[in-house]
Amino acid sequence: MARILILGAGISGHTAAGILQKKIGKSHEVVVVSPNSKWNWIPSNIWVGVGVMKPEDVTFDLREVYKRHGIQFHQAKATAIFPEGGNGPSSPFVRIEYTDPSKKGITEDITYDYLINATGPKLNFNATPGLGPDGYTESVCTYGHAEEANKKLQDLIKEMKNGARKTILIGTGHGTCTCQGAAFEYIFNVEYELRRAGVRDNAEIIWISNEYTLGDLGIGGLHLKRGGYITHSQIFTESLYTERGIKWITGAAPTKIEEGKVVYKTLSGEEKTLGFDFAMLLPPFTGVEMKAYDKDGADITEKLFMKNAFMKVDGDYSPKKYEDWKASDWPSTYQNPLYPNIFAAGIAFAPPHQISKPMSAPDGTVITPAPPRTGMPSGMIARAVAMSIIDMIKTGNTKATHEASLAEMGAACVASAGASLTKGTAAAITLYPIVPDFDKYPVYGRDINYTFGEIGLGAHWIKHILHYMFIYKAKMNPGYTLIPE
Repeated sequence: MARILILGAGISGHTAAGILQKKIGKSHEVVVVSPNSKWNWIPSNIWVGVGVMKPEDVTFDLREVYKRHGIQFHQAKATAIFPEGGNGPSSPFVRIEYTDPSKKGITEDITYDYLINATGPKLNFNATPGLGPDGYTESVCTYGHAEEANKKLQDLIKEMKNGARKTILIGTGHGTCTCQGAAFEYIFNVEYELRRAGVRDNAEIIWISNEYTLGDLGIGGLHLKRGGYITHSQIFTESLYTERGIKWITGAAPTKIEEGKVVYKTLSGEEKTLGFDFAMLLPPFTGVEMKAYDKDGADITEKLFMKNAFMKVDGDYSPKKYEDWKASDWPSTYQNPLYPNIFAAGIAFAPPHQISKPMSAPDGTVITPAPPRTGMPSGMIARAVAMSIIDMIKTGNTKATHEASLAEMGAACVASAGASLTKGTAAAITLYPIVPDFDKYPVYGRDINYTFGEIGLGAHWIKHILHYMFIYKAKMNPGYTLIPE
């Protein structure tokens, strides 16, 4: 009997657990370790952040689902990997520290035959002084953060109804942030809620981002088909911001945040200050920090992880100029090159390079989005990893058999721009591939026949339906495997 140990129960880890349990769970052990007891459909946190949904609408208890399906669950965080065994079990193991209130602080070693690192990101609010809920800005990265953001927003709306004028700042809180999509959705939902409350004229809404241009989104922007013609995502996005009366600042890296004020640096090297009454700024991500040791107890963390704590997989991490990178340098199996029974899925794997062109201020401050790897790509990577492990268990081979390269993978994104079944809107975009390949598609880097976008009420309905569909799938209810990642 093989034991598959999964670190993390987000989209990637939870998807892998479901597939493994369904296909081989009766004959083998599937074990999940996560510091959180609840599963959170993170794409809908933006709706919690404006009061359209409550935390219970976007979460459920993991224990009950895993118990029902025979998946072992430990509410704990992984602190160290021993891929060769060592001072403890002779088999490979992971050291965990319980966050479960009944066992809080207790450590345990869990052996494994196969390991999936799906820990997701660490929200690095400390990267910018004053950033985050413990500082002077709000967040929608967790359902708890989003609930608090909505409380502050509702207080702001009350003041505006009494005639107060307010400045609202939404975007990224550091020069290396990724996942601009969450901030994009949030700013348009806030704008919509202000209109619905009748106070839009009392608000100045400003977008601030590390993107070189609007619509970069950490993927270098894209050309897409829209309404029978081809346009760039910059024009698509600027049109939407202009239509909604939202100002924008791009190429910006916040360096310090104080009460009601953000200090930021521009690509030209200028330092500027901007006041605000309400701000939701996303933090940059790092990997979840874990140590790694060999059988003799020597620290091998740098062999398994990059300096940013994301795990090395089968990508090409050799130093190259940005212009020399190829789409083929991106990982495809997510298998660790040193230990073939270790994989990293979703955000936990280390990208080999940026997709957007690296840029920095004259003093070296990096102001460039990091590559996004959330949502649909995370689920598809998890499926490939789970299927490879299944084949490895059945055959005894060490070679991964399934691939999910972002350079050969398409993705669909539905970004809410206001939640209402009759007046809401959302931007629906598909692109193929995620990582542009200018050798295969020399004009646009992507297949323009599969890269298109529209905005409208229909896309909002799709977004709303997807919310319920993916929560149904995540609860592993009857027929859940029929719903794709």
